[in-house]
Amino acid sequence: MTVVTYGGVTVGFLLLAWHLADWWPGLKALRHNPAGHAGTLLPFLLAWTYGVLVVLGVGGLIGWAADTALWISNWLGDVALVWGVGGQAGQTAGRVTYLPLTQPGGAVVLILTAILIVLSRKTGYGVDLKRGAWCGICHGTSAGIAGFAAAPIAVAVNWLGDGLYGRL
Repeated sequence: MTVVTYGGVTVGFLLLAWHLADWWPGLKALRHNPAGHAGTLLPFLLAWTYGVLVVLGVGGLIGWAADTALWISNWLGDVALVWGVGGQAGQTAGRVTYLPLTQPGGAVVLILTAILIVLSRKTGYGVDLKRGAWCGICHGTSAGIAGFAAAPIAVAVNWLGDGLYGRL
């Protein structure tokens, strides 16, 4: 498992800020239809949740892709911090422990992967889904609020997988 650095978390926040700036409908439009505009953030949020799940120790090709995306994000963010503002590279921002997924929870992630791939190609939300998944990968193992959100998400997916596969 790749450990997230401050650079990786920074890339995640940049993706989040980029998405929110791209989404912002304006104050007047937001006051007129708040639920409708907030609903357009749902694909990003669902993909963010997926990104958190795949970085929590899912193995195989999916885990490799998530670890590679996190490694690239760490590198990009560290370079930006060092050359942009004079920070230090490689400082970890992750938690020491994490809650891994069970085998049925991993199976649910595999199903969600197939759904995410199809939705990103078939709907107009492809950019939102890709950006959200990348943001979730960057934040899933962090020690901040996003990292704390990862534990209940993992528990929920493990519970769903145990319920689904326990019934078969």
